[in-house]
Amino acid sequence: MSWFFTNLITVFLLPPLSLLVLLAVGIALLPRHPKQARRLLMGALAVLWLCATPYVSEGALQWLEARATPLSDPPPDAQAIVILGGGSYFHAPEYANQDIAGTGTLLRLRYGAKLYRETHRPILVTGGKPLGNSVSESHQMRDILEQDFRVPVSWTEDSSDNTFENARYTFDILQKAGISKIYLITQAWHLPRAAEAFRRAGFQVVEAPTVFTTRYQIDMLAFLPTAAGLGCSSLFVHEAIGIIWYQIKSFIVETQS
Repeated sequence: MSWFFTNLITVFLLPPLSLLVLLAVGIALLPRHPKQARRLLMGALAVLWLCATPYVSEGALQWLEARATPLSDPPPDAQAIVILGGGSYFHAPEYANQDIAGTGTLLRLRYGAKLYRETHRPILVTGGKPLGNSVSESHQMRDILEQDFRVPVSWTEDSSDNTFENARYTFDILQKAGISKIYLITQAWHLPRAAEAFRRAGFQVVEAPTVFTTRYQIDMLAFLPTAAGLGCSSLFVHEAIGIIWYQIKSFIVETQS
């Protein structure tokens, strides 16, 4: 299934669109089935409220992050550092309309540069052109690491469109270099799915999470719906669907091989 259709299906499963569809169905049912329609409308509105509430949505992400532990100091040994792409900032006006690494990717790169200076292990960056951009995510990442962080990049994997492919194509590259144990850098909420994909590809993974979901304080604002809260819920549902889908894909690949 292509990247576009996979993500189109995902959009319909994620909030807010999935909940808006339920609301539309509830409204359509009102004339003929008012009792069932009211239940559907109230349920959809309640879930929408909860999904947009920071206390609930951040708690959901923290549940995903529960198994992600920051690296110890000093970190356990591995042979290489793998940094996953996390999106692009397209046609950046202040950079001559070039595509450059987005905010999520920059946070991963910053931590990757820190880990490199602590371990001096070679770096692989992975990420292709899922949106058809002219420069792959991995090349954007390499340029920032080398030009801005003054950190060398040993390999670039620029064919993958998702985390599952990140793992498979990265294994093909690093297996030739005799590397089987890696530090894997990505956001803490993304790590459960990413680490499982890389282990199934054949790696020993030392998890190196960054960007944990933290909060300065819990106050009344944490219980009021916000756009940011809805975004966190969307991330959570996306990861939950991704974990299930990758387990299915891995089973199919292992059965066919």
